[in-house]
Amino acid sequence: MATRKLTLGYLYPDIMSAYGDRGNVAAIMRRCGWRGIVTEIHELRVGDPVHPDDVDIFVLGNGGESHQRLIAADLADVKGMAIREAVEQGAALLAVGAGYELLGRFYQPSRGVELPGVGLFDAWTIQHGAGLGAASRTIAQARADRAIGDLLVRWDGASAGGQGAPWGHPGSRWSGAPSGGDPAGRPAGSPRDELLVGFENHSTRTYLGPTARALGQVVAGQGNNGDGREGIRLGGAVGTHMRGPCLPRNPALADFLIRTALSRRYGEAQLEPLADDLEHAAHDTAVLRITAAARAGNRPAIGRIGMRLGRVVLPSRVAHSRAQSASRERSLEITMYGSAMPKSG
Repeated sequence: MATRKLTLGYLYPDIMSAYGDRGNVAAIMRRCGWRGIVTEIHELRVGDPVHPDDVDIFVLGNGGESHQRLIAADLADVKGMAIREAVEQGAALLAVGAGYELLGRFYQPSRGVELPGVGLFDAWTIQHGAGLGAASRTIAQARADRAIGDLLVRWDGASAGGQGAPWGHPGSRWSGAPSGGDPAGRPAGSPRDELLVGFENHSTRTYLGPTARALGQVVAGQGNNGDGREGIRLGGAVGTHMRGPCLPRNPALADFLIRTALSRRYGEAQLEPLADDLEHAAHDTAVLRITAAARAGNRPAIGRIGMRLGRVVLPSRVAHSRAQSASRERSLEITMYGSAMPKSG
């Protein structure tokens, strides 16, 4: 097979890179590299134009409100149209936290005029409370308005087309014979009612419009606004509050983005399965810790919203590893990609 190449557009790396967002870029690069896929990184800063045909995956990280003010006009007026066009053509996108908020219709701060959004997502965000920076508020008061803690989301495994067709459905781009990599016969990189794990820390409330589709259902944490939904997904574009970074502990989500980009660039989406033992160990340890804390009543009240959605059915690999969870939690609490980490396919 000829060498495949993807171009990743890293939006505002000098401004929107809080919570280890560069780890999401590193995760995509490593998972591509382990499969022999070349990844070229284009750093897109304020003033840089975007050509929709050139970028296969966009990554936009998190920041504070002051960072949002620095990029909002450029994102909406200089880059917005090209980003919307690229996603319509099938490009993948991951936007986290404050970046996610600016891809909707608008962001309304607690004070001052609203910031324009790109209009990619049918969503809008409103700042709740004055935030930690308000001089008249104590830290305890500011924290009371924030969603801070672990976020566990049940990803429903919908198609990349964003119209609700399940993977393998005739209406999906990836219907047909699987390429291997999943015990149930799904293609490697396809979502499979996956539990996504991350960390949320925000005092905003994001509301989805009538045409929007949530990324998934909240199992523990707040998510968008406490209504039981987290994030948003439009085709291969994903917006989420899962900071962390989120991709190292959620390899299925990383592969979903890679698979979407390959399909857009080459018209096919074959992904060789990887030996994701470390990634799954970090993911499963987090799932065990979050669910155990929630059942013990150790979650803050704001985090119990999602627990009413139903009993969490842990993946079989999680149940199998219960006896080893204590040691894994010490050594694999967060899996990051170091320069010397080996990998076998």
